Amino acid sequence: MIIKYLVKNREFLPILTIPLIFSFLGLFFIFEASAVRSFNLYSDSFYYLKLQLIWLFLGILIMFFLAFFDYHRFYYLAFFLMLLTIFLLILVLLPSFGYHAGGARRWLNVGPFNLQPTELAKFSLIIYLSSWFIYRERKRFFSFLILIGFLTLLVVLQPDMGTAIIIFFLSISLYFLADFNFFHLLFLLPISGLIFLVLIKLSPYRMARLITFLNPTIDPLGISYHINQIKISLANGYLFGLGFGASRQKYLFLPEAHTDSIFAIIAEELGFFGTSLIILMFLFFSYKIFKIVEFSPDRFGRLLASGIWAFFNWQFFINLGGIVNILPLTGVPLPFFSYGGSNLIISFALIGILLNIEKKIKKR
Repeated sequence: MIIKYLVKNREFLPILTIPLIFSFLGLFFIFEASAVRSFNLYSDSFYYLKLQLIWLFLGILIMFFLAFFDYHRFYYLAFFLMLLTIFLLILVLLPSFGYHAGGARRWLNVGPFNLQPTELAKFSLIIYLSSWFIYRERKRFFSFLILIGFLTLLVVLQPDMGTAIIIFFLSISLYFLADFNFFHLLFLLPISGLIFLVLIKLSPYRMARLITFLNPTIDPLGISYHINQIKISLANGYLFGLGFGASRQKYLFLPEAHTDSIFAIIAEELGFFGTSLIILMFLFFSYKIFKIVEFSPDRFGRLLASGIWAFFNWQFFINLGGIVNILPLTGVPLPFFSYGGSNLIISFALIGILLNIEKKIKKR
C-alpha cells in the first residue's frame, strides 16, 4: 500500500528507495569485509551477513509500521521514551548487565542479539526535543543544557565519544532549527568544545586518536595503524576501483572493516567515481528529507523531520570525515552500510516517520 502511494507521489520515492539501495549494497560489502573474520571466529563465512539480513528485515518491518503510525502520537510517548533511554544507558554501565568489548561497555545482551542503547538515545532525543520545542517557552535553555549534559555524560562513561558528539550536535541542530535564540549556541559551543578537549586530555586512547589525526605517520604500526590502513584502501581504489570482490585490505589488514571503516572497502573496490556516486545519492536523499521539512503540515512534523535530517547528515559527515582524515576517527557507523543491528533498525524507523509525515503533506 505504501509503495503504491509513493509511486503515485514520485517526488518522495527516493526517501524509501535510496536507503534500500544503500542497505543491499551494504549487505554485499559487509559479507566481503567480514567473511575471513567471520570464518576465523565462528567457522561460518556468512555469520555477520545472516545477522545483518535479520536486522534489515526487522528494520523494514518497523519502517512500514511507523509509516502508518500517526507521528502525532509520539508527542505523548516522548517522555516515556526518554525515561526508557536513560534507564538503559544507566543499565549498560552496570557490570552485571552491560556487555564489555573492545574496551567499552556499550551493549546489552538480549537473547542472541546485542542492543546498543546509544542508538535508541538518538531516536528518543529527536522525539523528545521535537515534542518539547513545539511551544516556545522562556527559560528553556538551561533545562535543555541539563538534559543534554546528562545524556552526553552517560554516553561518555561507556566510553563512546563518537556517539556523544552525535548526540550533542543533534541536540544543538534541533535547538537551532526550532528558531530559538542563536546567541545561546554562541555561548554553548566554545564551552562545550573546551569540555571535550578536557575529556580527550584525560583519556589516553582519545589523546592517541587526536595525535594520530594531527600526524598520521607518527606510529604506522601502533596508534596510527588504523588510519594508515584506511589510506591504503583509498589509494588502492584510485579512479575506478579494483572491482567488486577485489579488495586486498579486507583480509584482516583493515580494522573494523565491516563496521565503521566499511566505506574504505567500498572506495577500494569502486574507486573515486563509485564513491562519488554514493555521496551524490546521499546528498539527493538529504535534499528530499529537507523538502519534507519545508512542506511539513505542522510544527511537530517539521521538527521531527528536521531532527531526522540532522541525524543522517551528522552520521554521514562524521563517518566519512574520519575515513578521509578531515576529522579524527570516532567509531560512528555509516547509516545503512555499516554492520550493526541497532543503528540499522533506528535508521529505518526514522525513515518510517518521514514517510508518515509525507503522507500528511499530501492530505493537507
